[in-house]
Amino acid sequence: MRLERSRRSENVEDRRGMGLPRGVRIGGAGGIGLLILVVLAVAMGVDPTVLLEQMGESPPATVPSEHPGNTATAPDSVRNFVSAVLAETEDVWTEVFRSAGRTYVPPRLVLFTGAVDSACGLAQSAVGPFYCPLDRKIYLDYSFFRDLERLGASGDFAEAYVIAHEAGHHVQTLLGVTERLHGLQAKASPEERNALSVRFELQADCLAGVWANRANKARQILEAGDVEEGLNAASAVGDDRIQQRTRGQVVPDSFTHGSAAQRTHYFSRGLRSGAPEVCDMSSLN
Repeated sequence: MRLERSRRSENVEDRRGMGLPRGVRIGGAGGIGLLILVVLAVAMGVDPTVLLEQMGESPPATVPSEHPGNTATAPDSVRNFVSAVLAETEDVWTEVFRSAGRTYVPPRLVLFTGAVDSACGLAQSAVGPFYCPLDRKIYLDYSFFRDLERLGASGDFAEAYVIAHEAGHHVQTLLGVTERLHGLQAKASPEERNALSVRFELQADCLAGVWANRANKARQILEAGDVEEGLNAASAVGDDRIQQRTRGQVVPDSFTHGSAAQRTHYFSRGLRSGAPEVCDMSSLN
């Protein structure tokens, strides 16, 4: 990616190395941390049974209140990259909203290590990057991208796609889509809730593609191979591929984010068009 000419967002909140208040525990049978994680997993479309199985294989973790080697104030390529990508999303969505006669209020992005406290509850890095609509913040432990590399999805644009997907969830919140989704899910069966969640996540993938299209037209940020990196990332986090790795079988009715093919298709749809209208949830069949 070419981000040399991109400005740097001031909406990055660096909590790396800060930890949680002393004695806070995440996990543990019957513990409130476990309940919060499960609720958060459902809200974000993560399969809670997978999360519980993972937690059952290791003892609950006590997160220390501080870690040595805090790099929050040091010159930092991670923060520089994240703030540049976030700024690109801000610039694109500010213009899109302005064209529609609306005002885009950008989210804050929280960098953390290990675990983090959000308005949606406590979360460990294993949950992955997520957006919390209650405080309108994106949460990212950068170590997630090492896991993504192990899945065959490496590169700076693969990382940018993840951030843009979470920014897409913020756009959904500002437009009232998130609230409508929760209203529909409250009256739906488990299977219907999953199907609605898939459409919601595919819309965020599509919006990430819209962002990439518009940012590239405005500032030529894409280099050779970048699109392939984004498609690899979208494919790597498809429900079918995740289930095959974690369960050894694929159960489509339990999908919450969409298959690898669906996620790459809708990211490509937004990328080709650059028009938010192609990401209308009613069109995501």
